[in-house]
Amino acid sequence: QVQLEESGGGSVQAGGSLRLSCVISEYSYSDYCMGWFRQAPGQEREGVAGIDSSGSIVYADSGKGRFAISIDNAKNTLYLQMNSLKPEDTGMYYCAMEGFSPASMVVAVNGSTAFGYWGQGTQVTVSS
Repeated sequence: QVQLEESGGGSVQAGGSLRLSCVISEYSYSDYCMGWFRQAPGQEREGVAGIDSSGSIVYADSGKGRFAISIDNAKNTLYLQMNSLKPEDTGMYYCAMEGFSPASMVVAVNGSTAFGYWGQGTQVTVSS
C-alpha cells in the first residue's frame, strides 16, 4: 500500500517562504507522476506543480517563478519550495502520486481525478 505523508506547512507572512515535504513509502515502480495540489475553503482542488519520472516539470501559472518542485529519489521524498508567498496561496496542500501520466496531468482540468494515492495534507496559511 503506497503511503504519502506531507509536512512543512505553517503560518507565514506575505513574502515569506516554506518548503513542503512528502515522504513516499511502498512504491517500487520506476514510472511515476507526482504532484502538489492545494485546496482553499470553498474552492476546488487545483494542481500547483508536477514532476514525472522522465524529469518533466510543470507549474500552474499561479506558482511560476515562485515555486519549485523537486524529488530526492534516494530519500523517497518530494519537495515544494514556495517563495514570495501571497495570501491567495493559503490552503491545504496535498501531494499525490500515480503511475503513468505525464507531469502535465497535475495542472490539467480535473487532473486530480487521475491520482489514486494522496497524502493527508498540510496547511499553509499566508497572512497579509
